[in-house]
Amino acid sequence: MTGKLGPEALSRVLSRTGVDRDDVLVGPAYGEDAAVLAIGDERLVVSSDPISLAAERAGTIAVHVATNDVAASGADPRFLQSVVFVPDADLLETITDQLDLEATELGVAIVGGHTEVAEYLPRPLLVLTCMGIADRPTPTSGAEPGDRVLLTKGAAIEATAILATDFGDESGLPVETLERGEAFFSELSVVPDARILREHANAMHDPTEAGVLGGLYELAHASGVRIDVERERIGIREPTDALCSALGIDPLRAFASGALLATVPPADVETALASLSDAGIEASEIGRVREGDPALVLDGETISEVPREATYPLWE
Repeated sequence: MTGKLGPEALSRVLSRTGVDRDDVLVGPAYGEDAAVLAIGDERLVVSSDPISLAAERAGTIAVHVATNDVAASGADPRFLQSVVFVPDADLLETITDQLDLEATELGVAIVGGHTEVAEYLPRPLLVLTCMGIADRPTPTSGAEPGDRVLLTKGAAIEATAILATDFGDESGLPVETLERGEAFFSELSVVPDARILREHANAMHDPTEAGVLGGLYELAHASGVRIDVERERIGIREPTDALCSALGIDPLRAFASGALLATVPPADVETALASLSDAGIEASEIGRVREGDPALVLDGETISEVPREATYPLWE
């Protein structure tokens, strides 16, 4: 099986996490974006993420998937550690340039890591760890019944960019469509989204693998709530629709970095959406949080199995 572990398999892994410490405020758990550690009076938020499939812009994506998790947990990303394995030394220049550019634009320092040539790899493998400080951490597990579910930007932002660059030739689409899709790389960060929404949200989550539906499923199960959403409320942009249709991909189950999920009390929804709009960030209300056993309900139908990433077959 390719991809993330489901809740049952992951629970076995998470039963082996070393000693219990009082200064671990949020530890490893299904759906949580990051750990929260007490360092004196401050709260250190830490998250690690890999990139193992995308090739063309692996460094670009790697910075954002790591910093997004920290931002979604209510912190401002400050530091990165980068572990980079490449099958060809010639790729180092390209990848490290991408890492440097994206980190610089976010105001994040790359403070260490490891770099290695591994000729046995078919494509680059990157693992980045991001750290930041939060005044009020916002966990995935904080959703409360009655909250409204907000989504910024839309579905399959990251997948659109990857499909346009790594599979554009196979899509048969016009160059103009591929260029519009590739431009989505500039929208992978949710740091601005999170800075606005953390003032209103009970929970935030960075949907990545398995797309918006995967993120919603994790959010529901982490918070122990039922989440009802409507497909037609989830934004799907034209290049996303074109690329996903051409390559047989469900956009709601495809890599979704660049979007941010948040559950917000009803009284704060209008203010939150207005603040996002003022910042030039698209957002919409896509559903509601309800009491009940943990579940994701799409258009009235319960999604009983963990959503799987729709793009994986393209690499097989």
